[in-house]
Amino acid sequence: MKGQDKLMLFVFGVLFWVLGTLYYRLRGHVVLEVSSLRYWSNFVLVPVASAAVCILILRALHIPAREWATAMLLIALPGMFGEAALLTRFSAFMPHMRAETGGRYGALLFASYALALSIAEAVSLRGR
Repeated sequence: MKGQDKLMLFVFGVLFWVLGTLYYRLRGHVVLEVSSLRYWSNFVLVPVASAAVCILILRALHIPAREWATAMLLIALPGMFGEAALLTRFSAFMPHMRAETGGRYGALLFASYALALSIAEAVSLRGR
């Protein structure tokens, strides 16, 4: 993988996290503080959509399959570190949601990162 690709993936990861965080800051209560059916629908759809966007980026940059795990980590790590910090002060960063919603938010993020990283690892293992 070229150094420029690594930088682009990292920057994309930062932007993806910032935009996602801003969305949930403004609209998180509509996604997370709802009926069980709506919450679980989002719990499935959001990780799938997030993984799909990341896969499209890897394909657009023509990242070789054997390097997908590394590439996906470059995308995921900024958000994972950012979310770890955010979740320590959830009420301050997400004022439109109740404090107890932090668990649902964290679970949704964990599922999103886990799905994207698992797909990338599987592709990398097949590509070797």
